[in-house]
Amino acid sequence: MKYSQAKQGRIFIVRLENGDVVHESIQKIARKENIHSAAVVILGAADKGSWIISGPEESPSGGISPIKVLLDNVHEISGTGTIFPDSSGNPVLHMHIACGRGEDSVVGCVREGVKIWQVAEVVIMELEESSARRIKDESSVFELLHP
Repeated sequence: MKYSQAKQGRIFIVRLENGDVVHESIQKIARKENIHSAAVVILGAADKGSWIISGPEESPSGGISPIKVLLDNVHEISGTGTIFPDSSGNPVLHMHIACGRGEDSVVGCVREGVKIWQVAEVVIMELEESSARRIKDESSVFELLHP
């Protein structure tokens, strides 16, 4: 385990609207408002045609392939995530959401394009004095958090 300490900074209340793409919209706010690190929560609905990354599967060659799930209809969503800069200093959102419709559900990452249906509420809680960064791990396909 590795960890560091930060202080709470500004808090942003955001309404995403019909057709907004979750990761693009939140990262745009982070760039505009100069948010380097944050905790993020979301509540709302995802539109049909949204893509969720729901776990990896190992390929015969030993690599890791994402499992992409296409939402075939509107789903309620609830999720949480973080923003930390990559090695170039760009704020990157890592967010997982639970998507449900009736008795069906899927959980996964928003990085492939989750579009909002009607509205979603987002709270971005800035973390100040954080040295944490996402750095490419040479032994995997991930940019790992280095607190």
